[in-house]
Amino acid sequence: MVKAKTWILKKYFEGFPKESNFELREVDLPEPKDGEVLVEALYISLDPYQRGFTERFIKEGDVQYGGQVAKVIQSKNKAFPVGCNVFVHSGWRTHTLSDGSDLTKIPSNWPKDLPLSLALGAIGMPGLTALYGLEEVLQIKPSETVLVNAAAGAVGAVVGQICKIKGCKVVGSAGSDAKVAYLKELGFDEAFNYKTVSSLEEALKAASPDGYDCYFENVAGPFFTAALSQMKKEGRIAVCGAIAVYNDTTPQTCPYPHKTMLVNHIKMEGFSVWKWKHKDEESLQRLLTWMKEGKLKAKEVVTVGFENTPAAFLRMLRGNDIGKHIVKV
Repeated sequence: MVKAKTWILKKYFEGFPKESNFELREVDLPEPKDGEVLVEALYISLDPYQRGFTERFIKEGDVQYGGQVAKVIQSKNKAFPVGCNVFVHSGWRTHTLSDGSDLTKIPSNWPKDLPLSLALGAIGMPGLTALYGLEEVLQIKPSETVLVNAAAGAVGAVVGQICKIKGCKVVGSAGSDAKVAYLKELGFDEAFNYKTVSSLEEALKAASPDGYDCYFENVAGPFFTAALSQMKKEGRIAVCGAIAVYNDTTPQTCPYPHKTMLVNHIKMEGFSVWKWKHKDEESLQRLLTWMKEGKLKAKEVVTVGFENTPAAFLRMLRGNDIGKHIVKV
């Protein structure tokens, strides 16, 4: 029998989350039965969507929602031998008992010099989100101009790099001068600090006077309104996130976009990465290849210690850091 530590959602968030919203508990897990495996968490993923969709996915008293990279430590399932590394969406917990149906093996050709934590970032869900948003939703074409906000985040940074791989011009918005400098290092054609510009509309127009073919939306709020007015005719918008409104206690409203969308024939689609799960194996190999070729780079913000997971989650939501947030268990 193994004692698993878990962080449960003690109380739903009201506005910005607090550490008191979570509670650390221990649970006893039985020995694996035939067909089952016991995995031990190596890294836990921290993502903005965990704030935005908590009420949809879990109840108070449940283990906090999220994914992790884990190692199989006991197995009675031939498909997952002891020692193999897997991705599992089991939440904030140190150990998970599984029948294997919710486990995804980390690619067998994973380079030894590449951190496994990247399977939660650029070569994981955020990377796949960027790829599917660009290819499946926006269907980007070479020479098109793509706008992405929250561009220094785990998803946005991959969006920009894939755009360059595919021959597009990419403009990124971020919230600090350090983040803007990072975007330039990654190859973004234009980047600006939305917190210091005098006008979002003017900054967007200066970055691409002819407008934008595609817009990868991660933020919502006033930025969306400003960007919508800069879209070209037949423009496409992929709605991936809405970080600017996740902590609101009163829903925000914005000017009605209908006229602009009608006149310019703009297409807008919300999406989540799970829609194309059947493509994940091939897509992860492409991301892995780009990483090995040096075409894809990633930064990580690593917090050590399972007990520090809630504090790391709040740090991620404040948005002051550059890169993908993870907890090294």
